[in-house]
Amino acid sequence: MYDIIIVGGGPSGASAGRRAGKLGLNILLLEKEEFPRYKPCGGGLSKHAISYLDFELPEDVIEWEITGARVFYKDQLIEAHKDYRLSVLVSRDMFDNFLLEKAKETGIEVHTGEKALCCREMPEYVEVESNRGTYRAKFAIVSEGAQGLVKTCVRPADTKEEYGICMVAEVPAEEKEIEERLGRAIELHFDVVGGGYGWIFPHKTYYSVGIGGVVKDLSHPKEAMLEFLRVNGFRGDYKLHGHKIPWGGIKRKVSGSRVLLSGDAAGFVDSFSGEGLAYAISSGQFAAEVIAEICLHNGKTKDLNRYESLCQAEFGTHLKYSLIFSRIMHRFPEKTFKIFTSSDKMIDKYLEVVDFSINYKDYLRWSLLNVKLR
Repeated sequence: MYDIIIVGGGPSGASAGRRAGKLGLNILLLEKEEFPRYKPCGGGLSKHAISYLDFELPEDVIEWEITGARVFYKDQLIEAHKDYRLSVLVSRDMFDNFLLEKAKETGIEVHTGEKALCCREMPEYVEVESNRGTYRAKFAIVSEGAQGLVKTCVRPADTKEEYGICMVAEVPAEEKEIEERLGRAIELHFDVVGGGYGWIFPHKTYYSVGIGGVVKDLSHPKEAMLEFLRVNGFRGDYKLHGHKIPWGGIKRKVSGSRVLLSGDAAGFVDSFSGEGLAYAISSGQFAAEVIAEICLHNGKTKDLNRYESLCQAEFGTHLKYSLIFSRIMHRFPEKTFKIFTSSDKMIDKYLEVVDFSINYKDYLRWSLLNVKLR
């Protein structure tokens, strides 16, 4: 009988495992892949996300430092920079493997290459069935990402209106070429796909190039991705990878009687930018802390409700307004993107949202006032 079984060894599961291990709990973490494994992702890790880590990132994990953004909309280009680092870019195979190794340092039991199939809540424990056996624990944390189905023990799978689709490719390039093209900026291309954008991110040996958008507006994602690559001068034969991104800010059930959902499994993702690492890490840590309080101080299972309150207080308003902001921008694209890309002040202020210096609610208020004054 474990204290917690964690399903998924990505950033949320690894963060939950490290926090729970440091608190002295008996943990089993099940991860379906052997690490390091490939993960389709732009790899943006904000200063806000890094602030949740209780250790330094080694230099070989950080591939690029970002201070600003170049934003394209039709024939408009606006570029803005801060005089400090906003985020870094990492390759998710290395970054995720590093986080899982940091979790192992606390003495937790980790089974890689073992896929959890389902989770059943009993009156006194949970039962997790995998492709190798069945395990019991007092509680479970499901951190399996957006694609998994173990989370359906708590809530239904997302409908097509509740998630988006991304396509990603890695385009090999020399570091000097990447530096000359992008410098310390990321590129964001709007008016590429409905309800989303295209991106070009710099890495040490490649560009991360991708598009993401609403399912109904991206009926042919492969063709749209190939066109985006071609238009931006990438004409090789690149392997394309697709994945789901849940829209954050939608009210979802994130806790059962003995199970908590964290990260993408809970739908904790910025609906406008698609960023989810900060919320994956922090929600995994919160889940571990709430369960530790129950296990170590003879708490009641109803105390699991504190988890949702912690997440709401930390980033709930931010994600709610990210959804509102995204819907406004993509419902009235001609007007809103024209305003958004009309001044470097608009982009410069948005970088403070990326930095988490302000939230989307504050940004919307500032934008409305700024437009009114103009």
